[in-house]
Amino acid sequence: MFAVIFKAKVGIQDSQYSETVGVMRDLAFSKYNCQDFVAVTEGGQEIAISHWLSETDIKNWHQDAQHAVAQKLGR
Repeated sequence: MFAVIFKAKVGIQDSQYSETVGVMRDLAFSKYNCQDFVAVTEGGQEIAISHWLSETDIKNWHQDAQHAVAQKLGR
């Protein structure tokens, strides 16, 4: 099992942001074998830890076109 730790500054978290997060979470679990995902927001930061079965799953997730669009929107 592999873990990915993601740290980001919290931006505007409106309904579109929440919807996008849900879609991305479902995609990670259903298509890329994500096993667990936990995110915590405190102050102005978010830390997310996800667990994956393989490095290949992680690489494929990072190369997913929908994920790339979501990342750009998040910036």
